[in-house]
Amino acid sequence: MIRIQLDLKIPMRDGVKLYAALYRPVDGERFPVLLIRSPYSTQHPRYVDWAVRFARSGYAVVMQDGRGRYESEGKWRPYVDEADDGYDTQQWLGAQHWCDGNIGTFGVSYPGFTQLLPAPFRSPYVKALVPIANQEDNYGHMRYNGVLQLQNAMNFIWLGDRTNQNAPRDLIDWEEVYRRLPLISALDSIGDRPFYREVIRHTRFDEFWSSYSMKERYPEVETPAYFITGWYDNLLHEGFKCFRGWRKSARSAAARQRSRLLVGPWTHTAIGDAAPFGDIDFGSQAGMDIPAEHLRWYDQRLKGLDTGIDEEPPIRIFVMGANQWRSEQEWPLERTEYTRFYLHSSGRANSSSGDGALTTDPPEVESFDSYSYDPENPVPTLGGQSMFADNTGPRDRRPIERRDDVLVYSTAPLTRDLEVTGPVELVVYAASSAPDTDFTATLVDVHPAGAAIHICEGIVRARFRQSYERPTLIEPGQVYEYSISLWETSNLFREGHRIRLEVSSSNFPRFDRNLNTGEDSGFDDRPESAQQTIWHNQQRPSHLVLPVIPK
Repeated sequence: MIRIQLDLKIPMRDGVKLYAALYRPVDGERFPVLLIRSPYSTQHPRYVDWAVRFARSGYAVVMQDGRGRYESEGKWRPYVDEADDGYDTQQWLGAQHWCDGNIGTFGVSYPGFTQLLPAPFRSPYVKALVPIANQEDNYGHMRYNGVLQLQNAMNFIWLGDRTNQNAPRDLIDWEEVYRRLPLISALDSIGDRPFYREVIRHTRFDEFWSSYSMKERYPEVETPAYFITGWYDNLLHEGFKCFRGWRKSARSAAARQRSRLLVGPWTHTAIGDAAPFGDIDFGSQAGMDIPAEHLRWYDQRLKGLDTGIDEEPPIRIFVMGANQWRSEQEWPLERTEYTRFYLHSSGRANSSSGDGALTTDPPEVESFDSYSYDPENPVPTLGGQSMFADNTGPRDRRPIERRDDVLVYSTAPLTRDLEVTGPVELVVYAASSAPDTDFTATLVDVHPAGAAIHICEGIVRARFRQSYERPTLIEPGQVYEYSISLWETSNLFREGHRIRLEVSSSNFPRFDRNLNTGEDSGFDDRPESAQQTIWHNQQRPSHLVLPVIPK
């Protein structure tokens, strides 16, 4: 049995009171406290289930509505007040008669980030974090390599001033909304969302983003964290940033040595699930009891019980293709053999029926490949690290690879298994007829029967090729070297499979379309076509860098 109190009012430093629900065991008076701070309501079914389970395991659980959300007072300013409000909440909870002086935090996505933001203030009560699918900062969440993650930004339309507006969101014609130009006013007819407009305005990494970023604040944290994400989570790359920041730069030895990372084959909305994702079934072993992982961590950190978790290697990953879990000591793996796979063709790598090839042999005298990028006819998002469940994960890319504006480079069928685990990067030498444009890259596992399964992807906006703070346009026709991160992955390319790379200039609507004009993104409404050229010769050896793990 558990006790439930639904009217907790927690005072903030400015007098605003935030609403919370409290779940705690019937037997006993003082307990370690588990806290979630969320904009998604204290009645969210997943978190209610977790709260009951945690309370039955001997914890008091506090679920708090963020400032200005649901029953909490004040005005909601997405993310801005979470650091101060989080710290004030932790300090108040630590002084309650039913708290034994130990606090842990939990939550997925936005509630994952709310755990990190107060961490530099170092509340003496907080002993353990479990951020799931969280970000280092919102520039990385809303923009990647300078490119707006359009679906992420527009997702805020369903978060009203106080409540979530699920039903109206389902009635919106999103295909039409995504195409609206200019982006700054695209949501005006649906609802007033000041945060969305600020995201559109701030294309550079400026004070708007840095004011609540963790990027420079890792040396101020001292609480161990257990980071959890998925290979197809939209915040995968951000989770790796945070894990590395904690392990390398945290203030305390405990935070550096005990922080952990768990990565499954999961999407953003299906962390821990074992169900088939996209077009691949990873098997029942792909699932993970996420609340049980919380309890192993909390029992060690908050109750002092020896669960064995501190003796385990700090990283646990699911190797796709092999469909097995494996523990590791560091990231990237020390035994990695970074291997270059060079792009080749006779000038016609367009589509999967073209002559593009991928080999470990450097190019010599070769032609270049070219295609036309038309923002009015962008390459559609199909699988990958999209945030939305209906079009994410390991999807079959064959419909995309039929397009002439997608360059396709493939290896011969592999004669042995080849494991790729770590960060993936494309170095490409490219020119454009436009003063600004995008280049995309997708890594694909081609199965013997023909299915072309999405593994990971990346994009770069030309003006941000050197700096997120000081963007510069390109000279039309001039060849530039671009480095495109395809994020992190772990996949075993089986014998008989082929490794494939797709190169193009759009991935819509996951990312906004570059209109190729060089004007300010978000305020331009004049799409223009661009002629793109990809070079691969002795002087300009475009290549894919794969983190190969020796057998």
